[in-house]
Amino acid sequence: MTITLDIRPEVQAELARQAALQGRAIESVATALLEGAVHTVSAGPPAEPTPERRTGQALIDAFADIRGLFTDEEIDRMSSRNPSTARPVDLS
Repeated sequence: MTITLDIRPEVQAELARQAALQGRAIESVATALLEGAVHTVSAGPPAEPTPERRTGQALIDAFADIRGLFTDEEIDRMSSRNPSTARPVDLS
């Protein structure tokens, strides 16, 4: 089948560039692109990837280098909440 297309000069230049890189005729590259587009459209939208099950291993690995550097008491002291410095307010 023969189809005549009117394309912008920059599209033609890009087709020519790709054809030259591949050592193929510009018509061959255009045909391959059209066939690929038809197969992509007829296949429908791509299936959504299945979300990877998160195990927490990435977090474990991230902290592997500092494991053992602090005692449990030091970690508790660093992560404990500072006591509030707020003052009581009398709203009466």
